[in-house]
Amino acid sequence: QVQLEESGGRLVQAGGSLRLSCAASGRTFSSYFMAWFRQAPGKEREFVAQISSDAITSYAGSVKGRFTISRDNTKNAVYLQMNSLKFEDTAVYYCNAVLFRTTTPRRSEYWGQGTQVTVSS
Repeated sequence: QVQLEESGGRLVQAGGSLRLSCAASGRTFSSYFMAWFRQAPGKEREFVAQISSDAITSYAGSVKGRFTISRDNTKNAVYLQMNSLKFEDTAVYYCNAVLFRTTTPRRSEYWGQGTQVTVSS
């Protein structure tokens, strides 16, 4: 099991940058697929970025070229570097961890509590 704790969310002006951090517990952090999701009021939670256990990344089209996800397995941490922020990026950002196993349960998923990012125009 893993506990996730996001940090770094704050108010930032449009065009600015922000780096979110997600600290994870657990000795097997390197085995987890890590991702960032976000949710704005009245909207569905949407995928933002993902990084696999092999450090392969994937991004939503809306953030590609602006956001960068990374991980540091020595620190049990995942980051989301957010550049050229837009008002539309305003949301609660959630850290997500997924573990795939060869034993039951074959898949486990965990969520952090979220951190608020507000982009002012």
